[in-house]
Amino acid sequence: MATTIEGATGTWEYVIGLEVHAQIISNSKLFSGASAAFGAEPNEHVSPVDAGMPGMLPVINMTCIEQAVKTGLAINGTINTHSVFDRKNYFYPDLPQGYQISQYKQPVVSDGHLEIELEDGETKRIGIERLHVEQDAGKSLHDQDPSSSYVDLNRSGVGLMEIVSHPELRSPEEAAAYVRKLRTILRYAGTCDGNMQEGSMRVDANVSVRKPGDEFGTRCEIKNLNSVRFLQRAVEFEALRQIDILEGGGTIDQETRLFDVGQNVTRSMRSKEEAHDYRYFPDPDLLPLRLEQAWIDGIAATMPELPDVKQARFMSNYGLSAYDAGVLVAEKENADFYEAVAKGRDKKLAANWVISELFGQLNKVGKTVKESPVSAAALGELIDLISDDTISGRIAKDVFAEMFETGKGAAAIVDEKGLKQVTDTGAIKAVIDEVMARESEKVAEYRGGKDKLFGFFVGQVMKASGGKANPKAVNEILRKKLDA
Repeated sequence: MATTIEGATGTWEYVIGLEVHAQIISNSKLFSGASAAFGAEPNEHVSPVDAGMPGMLPVINMTCIEQAVKTGLAINGTINTHSVFDRKNYFYPDLPQGYQISQYKQPVVSDGHLEIELEDGETKRIGIERLHVEQDAGKSLHDQDPSSSYVDLNRSGVGLMEIVSHPELRSPEEAAAYVRKLRTILRYAGTCDGNMQEGSMRVDANVSVRKPGDEFGTRCEIKNLNSVRFLQRAVEFEALRQIDILEGGGTIDQETRLFDVGQNVTRSMRSKEEAHDYRYFPDPDLLPLRLEQAWIDGIAATMPELPDVKQARFMSNYGLSAYDAGVLVAEKENADFYEAVAKGRDKKLAANWVISELFGQLNKVGKTVKESPVSAAALGELIDLISDDTISGRIAKDVFAEMFETGKGAAAIVDEKGLKQVTDTGAIKAVIDEVMARESEKVAEYRGGKDKLFGFFVGQVMKASGGKANPKAVNEILRKKLDA
């Protein structure tokens, strides 16, 4: 990961902090009973509270608070038993009440951290300043009519967790690794689905540059990045833009910017507001949120196994490498699938088949493990046929390809095509004799000292047997015959 940029005046360093908006998984919105489901017709999920009708009062949805507490525990944060909802006075055209209910000085979670893996295999701890809960705004629609804009309030009032990191990320790659890790944790905790393409997880990136060891520079915020790839591209561009300005003798204006995906540039959106511009004050319609420690402890007792713990268990119990274990736990569904395949079988062999063959094929066709045409039980059956020497590893790859394409079982394909491995040593000796007779000149070369030809003979024997000869038996018998 390149953490520095060489400019005309020397080396510059990235300084990146991220604010991740994660939509809380809950049936209803943060302060109303309207559905929080995605994908309904416009304005189908709107209550009088969400529409800002006069006299309507918000009521805290405690499921959303429980989800925030779960997330706080998952990111090693401090759960604050006393927190306060404030009014953030800023005009959102798609938030009818005229202000956003958020948390400011007293969030529900503070002082967390998570660890990301760097390219060299080392890990880096990234501090998390806070997690606060707030309501989402609606959505303005400007492309439905040539002269009018419309508003869809389905999203208005949906619960969000804003998770704010310290400015400890030092490269676009580190920023990407942080977002991937946070998304994995949220999915394991079951508190956010992490679907960036649906807007349920969005990233604001605060970017500045400095000469190594200097004070932080003036930062610019890039709003609403909805993919990890766009995040990296936006940060790269923004850092270079700031360096060009500074090396040209200019200064950086603190502002909010948007990333133009098509042009691969950031553009000014507005000058950056400070906290006092929002005129925060405690929402008079909501009492301070007080959480009983026993209630928090009860949630902690139900927390699922999180990715770091699962990765360590895969390494210690199953003997997997850090890389393999990391790949498998990156998505909970993948880890569950692997454990189902590996149960009662060779753990390393199962990992190889899941990572190399299954994930490889799924990536080619753009499917997830949930959509896999080969179930965990079916892949386990194939591995069993390898383990009991019914088929060789090479034949197994052909069988797997047909399983993936047709959905048939491994044993059925092996029977149907007569692919059972030949373990009869007499039959194998006959094939070897045939190959040695045909390749007599190479036999002489081997016996004259060209040891590397051994692999050639193995290949010829396997080819002559249609790939069905037991490789271990072939190696043993062939070696004896060639060395005789």
